[in-house]
Amino acid sequence: MDLGIRGKKALVTGGTRGVGRGVVLALAKAGVDVITCYQRESEYVASLERELKEIGGDHHVLRADLSQPQDIAALLERARELYGKLDLLVNNAGTISHVPYKELPVEEFERIFATNVTGAHLVIQHALPLLGEGSSVVSIGSRAVEAGIPLRAHYTATKAALVGLSRSLAKEFGPQGIRFNVVALGVIETENFHAMPADQQELMAQRYGAKTALGRLGTPDEVAGAILWLASDLSRYVTGNTIGVDGGIS
Repeated sequence: MDLGIRGKKALVTGGTRGVGRGVVLALAKAGVDVITCYQRESEYVASLERELKEIGGDHHVLRADLSQPQDIAALLERARELYGKLDLLVNNAGTISHVPYKELPVEEFERIFATNVTGAHLVIQHALPLLGEGSSVVSIGSRAVEAGIPLRAHYTATKAALVGLSRSLAKEFGPQGIRFNVVALGVIETENFHAMPADQQELMAQRYGAKTALGRLGTPDEVAGAILWLASDLSRYVTGNTIGVDGGIS
């Protein structure tokens, strides 16, 4: 199906690994020009650059630490220079840690919020001059907001904050034709999953797959499908929503 998004311009934060990488590659294959960013040099960065070159298009993989406001400002200024506008913004960059709540240092609480919430807020704020009628902003959330997960209270709180942020911005910028939505993920098979020993992979797939209606884990490509839809005019009346891409997990 032709989604009518060929030639559109997108920024996907944190797109060299995992879900973000799947989104970047799916958009590029659909004919969208994509900017993405990374925090540290790695083989993931180099291999993504190679894949994007093979696909073709006007793509850019840039360094930016989204916990640093000056890096965010520089990233969006570069997007302005390269594209002049953005049709799609995907707030995918995030960080996580596992800490018992009674032992959670304020420094760690603030570190997680700095990237997951403040970073997303600043990316959106700096992107506003590039967004216009028909633009779509998508933040990657988590089903953890509804379920709750021990040792991740601080992480879950950041994902809940993204829901409130998106709903409020949907109301504020709806008259300008800019849409804001959250895609809430279940358990997705990424590089971290495949780096586990085979027995741990099997145990995790069985444990979490059994909690889903579909009986399996998700893939980055399946998350990308939802992003492609939200980038297209097929979703032009969808805003202020949280869309679960979770296999029907409960």
